Amino acid sequence: MRDVLPELLAWWDAGATVALATVVATFHSSPRPAGAAMLVGPDATVVGSVSGGCVEGAVYELAGSVVTSGTPALQRYGVSDDDAFAVGLTCGGVLDVFVAPVSRETFPELGEVARRVEAGEPVAVATVIEHPDPGWLGRRRVVTADAADAAADDAAADAMGGSLASKRADGAVVDDARGLLALGQNGTLTYGADGERRGEGLRVFVESFAPRPRMIVFGAIDFAAAVARMGTFLGYHVTVCDARPVFATRARFPEADAVVVDWPHRYLAHERDAGRLDGRTVITVLTHDPKFDVPLLEVALRLPSLAYLGAMGSRRTHENRTARLRQAGVTKEELARLASPIGLDLGGRTPEETALSIAAEIVAVRWGGSGERLSSRAGRIHRGPDRQPPAGAQPSIERSVRR
Repeated sequence: MRDVLPELLAWWDAGATVALATVVATFHSSPRPAGAAMLVGPDATVVGSVSGGCVEGAVYELAGSVVTSGTPALQRYGVSDDDAFAVGLTCGGVLDVFVAPVSRETFPELGEVARRVEAGEPVAVATVIEHPDPGWLGRRRVVTADAADAAADDAAADAMGGSLASKRADGAVVDDARGLLALGQNGTLTYGADGERRGEGLRVFVESFAPRPRMIVFGAIDFAAAVARMGTFLGYHVTVCDARPVFATRARFPEADAVVVDWPHRYLAHERDAGRLDGRTVITVLTHDPKFDVPLLEVALRLPSLAYLGAMGSRRTHENRTARLRQAGVTKEELARLASPIGLDLGGRTPEETALSIAAEIVAVRWGGSGERLSSRAGRIHRGPDRQPPAGAQPSIERSVRR
């Protein structure tokens, strides 16, 4: 929903009713992840996408009936090879799409959700997508990150009608949604009909709006400007840090979110102690100067979790840096976390080409990619858990509406 939130909020502010279609589960090689959204506005305008064009026409039709009836619908789309050009997913995947009407009446909390997203405050929206009682469908609960806010969340839910209709269900969903929010992940949760931890009947989709993951670029060199631009393009909150004020300037890094003048190791330690680093954080060390790199990497390699840590330099620079780090007491296991020399072998030479190789390595590490050419590989293109759709999802095209 994040990608279509501005348009959704504009229609919501105007008092209009909009159909919001959200991917709530994917199986096999679906082109869009859970959380991808499409809007059908009151003037039949379409914003966003749930499948990159594969099933948008069918979802558009369903959206019209949902707005007319006021009843949300959960629908599965999927194809086999024999039906690749029928209405469905030509890539052979399966996805579940939940379509619900959104208005001030059905989603009164949207304004507060949008405010928190804009402010970079973590917030999640839990939506009932399946239940034996049709009255539960489409009910939402807004969840904040801090468990200490539970009382405030409960009061806000009561005031805005944001309960899932059962205290037991609210308690279970809020606890689990906070776990997903802490990881910045979306997910579909399954419970018994009244929120029991065991059983089936209640399915809830949790969409997490966590702050953008961080990319910290150490070393205000010409390559850093290109890396910062690439990081911004990929959706990171980018910070450039260098101890030299003549180089670390806003004029040289206009696309970075922050430019910091400080010794790299001191800044990173401060961010660590302030709790502003997590398992989604990406760090690139571009200075290739031992007086900066070695103290910085001593801190970075001992952080409990990072998404990626890479350091620029030639192979000779890497060997010298590794020897210095070993002398400083960094273990072999800790050194194994370092990507150095940084980037994939793309053969590039310019700052922009180098930034592309670094970004490619970050993406490959995130998703488990090999960096090989797809034309030379067999098997699936999109990596990730090879989940199977629930029982009954195997027909070549399944488009049953659950109401």
